Amino acid sequence: MEPVIEVGPAGEVAASLYRQLLDAVRDGRLVPGERLPSSRDLARRLGISRGTVLAVYDRLAAEEVVEARHGSGTYVPAQVLPAPRRSAPHG
Repeated sequence: MEPVIEVGPAGEVAASLYRQLLDAVRDGRLVPGERLPSSRDLARRLGISRGTVLAVYDRLAAEEVVEARHGSGTYVPAQVLPAPRRSAPHG
């Protein structure tokens, strides 16, 4: 299942795409083993640069949210790291 992605304002495109993909993985809309769209395809469909998509995919891979497989694509790994727990505000 491919999540619906909405591109935010021009200055926030990468941050918006990052947050939406991160949320889709963490809440199960993108399931383990699922292949993400190619960077070229996603960039074309969203009307943004491929470099922006690549930067977001690279960041998600560095954070172990997705797994880049050379020559095969980008996938949701079998084990997704849980979202960091937020502590209650002190006061």
